[in-house]
Amino acid sequence: MGKLRKAQFTLCRLAEPRALLEWQSFYALRPLLKTLPQGDGHPVIVFPGFGGSDRSTRPMRDLLNDLGYQSHGWGLGSNILFDHSLEDEMLALVKEVAENSGQKVSLIGWSLGGVYARELAKSCPDQVRCVISLGSPISGDSNHSNASRIYQAINGKPSQAAQVRRSHLNEAPPVPTTSIYSKTDGIVAWEGSVQHGGEQTENIEVPASHLGIGVNPLVMYLLAERLLQSPDNWQPFENTGLRSLVFRKPGQCWPMSARPAY
Repeated sequence: MGKLRKAQFTLCRLAEPRALLEWQSFYALRPLLKTLPQGDGHPVIVFPGFGGSDRSTRPMRDLLNDLGYQSHGWGLGSNILFDHSLEDEMLALVKEVAENSGQKVSLIGWSLGGVYARELAKSCPDQVRCVISLGSPISGDSNHSNASRIYQAINGKPSQAAQVRRSHLNEAPPVPTTSIYSKTDGIVAWEGSVQHGGEQTENIEVPASHLGIGVNPLVMYLLAERLLQSPDNWQPFENTGLRSLVFRKPGQCWPMSARPAY
């Protein structure tokens, strides 16, 4: 990451308080968000970001319930410490929800929660319908996250096995996988959220903060649209027409008339 990019990243971090506007917008537009396309009732598990808990994902999960899905929190308290026991509990949760519902489960993860969702899908792809990550550091490069030092200070230096695993984080699971990210994310650099290759992988850029991406109304629209995709006939998101004014994919440019102001 060059000096100019580091400076931009720093400015984005200082601008993270704008997340408050996204939270306010979510609640102001809540009646409108309830009119998004209704889902088919399949189960969805939402994993919180680093330091977050089910409380942080409650607004998103309540909306998903309103749209007809069976939403579940991860039920494991605050997302701070990671070990094999935690991973086993998350894996057991995915399998339990899939078995009890008789359906494949969609996994949504905010920030670090998206890393967990992707890795879980690699372990039990037969139980997972799709994975959607929100501002997640999936590159495996610790320089792409402003929270990496705090995470390591709490969890300790990664073992050799963990370092090897980290080098494979960018490999997408064998299920439809969507990475939603923002170039103005002040916690996770957008370069660390872009996945590469794969017929069932996609990246969608949104104008959002890191701390607000999990309630950003535009992201809620994307979740409703992506969760509707059939697991047997998954199609990538098409940002054509009016969609092109607010969404884009890597390599695309904002129309000058629609370039967001930050």
